Amino acid sequence: MVYGKEITISTEGFSDICDVTTDVQDIVEKSGIREGLVGVTVIGSTASVTTIEFEPALVADMKEKLEEIASRDQVSRHSQTWGDDNGFSHLRASLMGPGLCLPVHGGRVLLGTWQQVVVIDHDNRPRQRRVFVQVIGE
Repeated sequence: MVYGKEITISTEGFSDICDVTTDVQDIVEKSGIREGLVGVTVIGSTASVTTIEFEPALVADMKEKLEEIASRDQVSRHSQTWGDDNGFSHLRASLMGPGLCLPVHGGRVLLGTWQQVVVIDHDNRPRQRRVFVQVIGE
């Protein structure tokens, strides 16, 4: 069986980190699938999906590290070509990836105690982000 649903989240950009764990768990529960996999994918080339312990200090650490890896002040050919000054956001998103796949066991996403599913919007402006969650299994 396959079940999918899209959610929309409001973001602030500049690697704004949004916890979507509850949304993903709700979709898995509504799917009726007890054993399988869930894929979580953000639609777009300037955002990513990962897991993290979603607490303020680690969120700040993650934003700081992303700034070190691909600074918003870094000159990029993309920004020079298109004039949108978001070349850094494409680099961050490409390095992290647009989605992830997690196991579903007993009708729940299998996550650690301090592990949450997050969407990171790397763009240089607020956005409405589309996230597609697809559950596959039985």
